[in-house]
Amino acid sequence: MGIAFPMVLVLSLLLYTNGISKSLAARPPVVNIGSILQLNSTTGGVAAIAINAALEDINSDPTVLNGTTLKVETKDTNCFDGFLGMVQALQFMETDVIAIVGPQCSAIAHIISYVANELRVPLMSFASDATLSSIQFPFFVRTAPSDLYQMAAVAAVVDYNHWKIVTAIYVDDDYGRNGIAALDDALTAKRCKISYKIGFPANAKKSELINLLVSVSYMESRVIILHTGGEPGLKLFSMANRLNMMGNGYVWIATDWLSAYLDANSSAPAETISGMQGVLTLRPHIPNSKMKSNLISKWSRQSQKYNHSDLRVNTYGFYVYDSVWTVARALDAFFDDGGSISFSNDSRLRDATGGTLHLEAMSIFDKGRKLLEKIRKVNFTGPSGHVQFDASGDLIHPAYEIINVIGNGMRTIGFWSNYSGLLSTVPPEALYSKPPNTSLANQQLYDVIWPGETAQRPRGWVFPSNAKELKIGIPNRFSFREFVTKDNVTGSMKGYCIDVFTQALALLPYPVTYKFVPFGSGTENPHYDKLIEMVESNELDGAVGDIAVTMKRTVNADFTQPFIETGLVILAPVKRHITTSWAFLQPFTLEMWFSFSTLFFAHRENTMSTLGRGVLIIWLFVVLIIQSSYTASLTSILTVQQLDTSIKGIDDLKNSDAPVGFQVGSFAQDYMVNELNISRSRLRALGSPKEYAKALELGPKKGGVMAIVDERPYVELFLSTYCKIAVAGSDFTSRGWGFVSTFKLSYLT
Repeated sequence: MGIAFPMVLVLSLLLYTNGISKSLAARPPVVNIGSILQLNSTTGGVAAIAINAALEDINSDPTVLNGTTLKVETKDTNCFDGFLGMVQALQFMETDVIAIVGPQCSAIAHIISYVANELRVPLMSFASDATLSSIQFPFFVRTAPSDLYQMAAVAAVVDYNHWKIVTAIYVDDDYGRNGIAALDDALTAKRCKISYKIGFPANAKKSELINLLVSVSYMESRVIILHTGGEPGLKLFSMANRLNMMGNGYVWIATDWLSAYLDANSSAPAETISGMQGVLTLRPHIPNSKMKSNLISKWSRQSQKYNHSDLRVNTYGFYVYDSVWTVARALDAFFDDGGSISFSNDSRLRDATGGTLHLEAMSIFDKGRKLLEKIRKVNFTGPSGHVQFDASGDLIHPAYEIINVIGNGMRTIGFWSNYSGLLSTVPPEALYSKPPNTSLANQQLYDVIWPGETAQRPRGWVFPSNAKELKIGIPNRFSFREFVTKDNVTGSMKGYCIDVFTQALALLPYPVTYKFVPFGSGTENPHYDKLIEMVESNELDGAVGDIAVTMKRTVNADFTQPFIETGLVILAPVKRHITTSWAFLQPFTLEMWFSFSTLFFAHRENTMSTLGRGVLIIWLFVVLIIQSSYTASLTSILTVQQLDTSIKGIDDLKNSDAPVGFQVGSFAQDYMVNELNISRSRLRALGSPKEYAKALELGPKKGGVMAIVDERPYVELFLSTYCKIAVAGSDFTSRGWGFVSTFKLSYLT
């Protein structure tokens, strides 16, 4: 028993030591990662420096990978030549690497993502194309914010400044097209839209870019979103400046390509900066930290070491630096969990034509899924901030700085954070500890110096020189011309309805060109149903006037919201009660004579009992009320003209056989026939207020009418002149006047 215990202890120590040896032996001395970059570009050059800076820091710290050295193999690819770039990237995939940093180009990222899925190699890409998704490409790991968030920030800026339409210029590739598609969705959510969008190839000639800008200058929107790369974007700004498109009235919003270029290029020509005064751009927000400052301080030495001495660090440099650290931390966890590096051939990959791709040389990373799992679980803080991925595979808390190009540099005027979805002057990291406040009333940005060196916010639109005029039909009325008609002297359209229309247009944040088309001869009121039919048949783009919104009309055309309430009422003649010298007797009825007499007989007998006295007090109050009522009635008779109509309401019209009048062109005729079942033979068309008055004065027995049914606004205008006529009863329909519209006029609704 005494010997057995030491032997067991020694055996346990040997097994434990052997386990440690196997664990350490599982870590290879060298692990290779790859990078696919365009080294002669600003972003590619910055990324190359950041990768090497990260490798130096990782390999100099033995606690990170416990003796394993991380090395990088870089492939220089051509982003502007999509086909050549894809071939170069595919050739690089023949190399056995456990992860790839890049590519920076969306087109190449799409192709390589398919390959990465098959070879099980995590792709640590900082391409911002929103359509690159970890759902479609599980091995695609986005290490920088997606354009979905950037375009949401752009839309927030547009909406904050009360602009409704924008023009979008983009480079015609996956990055440009998909970015503008994301912008379109973001603007739609803000009830804004892209009114004009135009793309161009990355290698476009100068003449092509000039023609593009000229076409943009013809458009009504003066808010221009520029989503390109550095080189073509700078060319466009230079040409726009020569075409006087960088002055007053214009708004230019460049996506983060501009801030990335200006941050990285310390030697940007003064002419370039001066030509972009007042431009807004975005920059992914990197919180200030000691780690960020340390990387900035040693960047100059690193850039000189790797032959990019003219490049400073920008946001992509921070993201790429942390991408390499993400791989290193995940690889350490991968080894701790017993992972090993091995590759195997895929029998499906064969180059049957004997070409130069050598597909059979591509190997599958056997434990790639396990490393990907470790990458998805990393959680650390680096120079770019908190590095952690959400359930959709994106970095948590994406945020952007809104920047104004002023003088020789840039000024931050605010921030946008996906945490709240709002614009703010407070850094986003200060908000994460609080519940998100999504109230639009809390949005704020600092003042902007706009193009033309003005602090006044541009309205964002002008009347386009090549816009098609909307043809707006206007009723040329004969009667009630105060509402709408044609001025016979000037030929212009005028009236209350025209004033409402023009004032509504003045409130729109974009221009509308139109011309009025008179409808009707002016010698009689036109039939409004025919006017609406012209809108329905596209002879007119819309109609403005005193047009009642009815159920029948809404079937054939769209209407704006009613701008005035109206309903059908009955006009009828009135008779006046004549006041005589005996008028003081009129308030008396037989009952009131009895009550009045008690004033003289109530106190003949003495009231002895308490109950009797109580009854007397109550009775005196009743007498007081009766006396007050008499006084009020008599005052009314003596001071107010008494008017009365023989018609009390719509039932009197329905139960009579006498003629009823209506206004020419009004829907009242069909309403009385179809809804009230009044015979059409009883109806009389009347064309003017004078005809109204004459028909009511004559009455049904002398060739006139017993009443007139018309809309409330006309009736009120009529009664302001004719006082021997009154409204009988109350409105018996509820309607409103609206403008007839097609989809072109839907903004008025």
